[in-house]
Amino acid sequence: MKLIKYISILLIFATSITSAQVKFEAKASKSKLGINERLRVDFEINKDGDNFNPPNFSNFTVTAGPHQSISNSWINGVRTYKKTYSYFLTPKKRGNFTIGQATITIDNQVYKTLPIKVEVTAAVDKPKDPNDPNYIASENIHLVAEVSKTNPYLNEALTVVYKLYVSPTIEVYNWNEIDSPRYNDFWSQSINIKGLKVQNGTYNGQDYRYLVLRKTVLYPQKTGKLNIEPLSLDIALRVPTNRRDIFGSLLMTKVNKVFSAGNKTINVKPLPEAGKPIDFTGAVGNFKLNVIASKKVLDASESFQVKVGVNGDGNLKLFKLPKISLPSSLEVYEPEHKEDVKTRLSGMTGSISDSYTVVPQYKGKYPIPSISFSYFDLKTKSYKRLTSDEIVIDVLNGPTNNNDETSNNTNLNNVKQRVVANNDQFAFIKTRTDFISIKPTYFFKTNLFWSLLLLPFLAIPLAIIVRNKKVSRNADVYGNRIRKADKLAKKYLSNAKKSLGKKEAFYIALEKALHNYLKARLHIETNDLSKEKINSLLKDKQVDDSTIKDFIAIVENCELARYTPIDIVTMQEDYEKAAKTISLIDKQAR
Repeated sequence: MKLIKYISILLIFATSITSAQVKFEAKASKSKLGINERLRVDFEINKDGDNFNPPNFSNFTVTAGPHQSISNSWINGVRTYKKTYSYFLTPKKRGNFTIGQATITIDNQVYKTLPIKVEVTAAVDKPKDPNDPNYIASENIHLVAEVSKTNPYLNEALTVVYKLYVSPTIEVYNWNEIDSPRYNDFWSQSINIKGLKVQNGTYNGQDYRYLVLRKTVLYPQKTGKLNIEPLSLDIALRVPTNRRDIFGSLLMTKVNKVFSAGNKTINVKPLPEAGKPIDFTGAVGNFKLNVIASKKVLDASESFQVKVGVNGDGNLKLFKLPKISLPSSLEVYEPEHKEDVKTRLSGMTGSISDSYTVVPQYKGKYPIPSISFSYFDLKTKSYKRLTSDEIVIDVLNGPTNNNDETSNNTNLNNVKQRVVANNDQFAFIKTRTDFISIKPTYFFKTNLFWSLLLLPFLAIPLAIIVRNKKVSRNADVYGNRIRKADKLAKKYLSNAKKSLGKKEAFYIALEKALHNYLKARLHIETNDLSKEKINSLLKDKQVDDSTIKDFIAIVENCELARYTPIDIVTMQEDYEKAAKTISLIDKQAR
């Protein structure tokens, strides 16, 4: 009997110890999910507590929750208690994220969960359920990426148009772009769409309404199979159910669902090696070459411009223009590059040019050799070469360059001239010198010596005066607090000024400046600064009623501005009014 009694006592003691242990855990429904999936996170506690604080789900959108559930059971005399806080989350973007710690207070002790790591990937295919509203939505809404070419050449333009098809039975009332495609290995340019226009069309043989959401022009920068990542949207919509109201109309239910355009793969062909020119720099399209000189007849030291330009359709921003080669007698400056290129659905069109400023130094005729430019023509699928005409620049007036290749007097270089001897050719060498004796000087007993010696003694009275002023300043506790308040107010007003135009940041900084100034100026240390208390404290300090009214009005503006639209002009007025009011309180307070 005693043995059974001891065993029972031990069991009760072990049960009490087990029940006393607090378990607070965070559990995720999955550690890896697509951006079009939802994640469930449960925070479970085996003992009731207070002040539950969830983590900051900064990289997720909380679509539902928190939902609370309590489980309380007795099994073989042992009580089991579990309380669960559940959240349903939708990821905002791809990446590896950490869901932080949740906290709860039990018996005056704070407990925390462990962080959870979650990986969000691109959109994935989800299983289909005909009875699920999400499945009904997926069958009646389609986000499509239409690619103009799936087998282009390197640097050939192709277009991706994203369309959203919606069945007439579905009501869409909001959407949000949660994942934009990253065009790796492409040069990309988005085409601006002015206003979204609902159009009627067909998809898979059925009538749909559709919107063109985005148009993007791509130029592949490498060969082989390249992936175009999907566009993903979080769409809020209403879908019909099997239930009807009393009038026989179908009842609608709200659904939030992520739709993806799906991956697209294109096969980029390399440009042919046969017939490729040596000076080919990657131009693909249809182009014309222009080489123009602003002047062909001028004087020496006058400047003129040589413009090398290419215009047409193709990858204008993705290749280099040919360089000009000029005689050494012409001074050439670095070219000024200009682009006048528009990007349309068919690709780039326009012109690019390099303008060289040239200054001739000597009289003569100078040829600008012809320039060659080659490109790959997509229509004929062959390389073409363009060549400019030679341009001759005639410099009429100026010095003659005897060494210039344009001079006809080449025989002058062969004429030998007699060297005339000069009797004074070594006159620069001095044969007589005038030396001046230098007397030795000593630093001792000079004016500089006595000045440096007496300077420390002269600085002692100045140091005493500065020290006394510092002591008296430190003893002025009240004055120091006022100065500290001014510095603090200026600091926060400075932060508010920097945030002009950003409504929330501006009014937070402005409110901090007002409260911290008031605390230091009125010698109070409290967080309870109600409007009634501010009014009472300022009246005790003999501040004018109008100044008190202005101060409280600014505080009210700071509170209301977070919930109402405010323009930058109103922010500027509030800033100036706050600075003026702080200055008036500083002068009037006793």
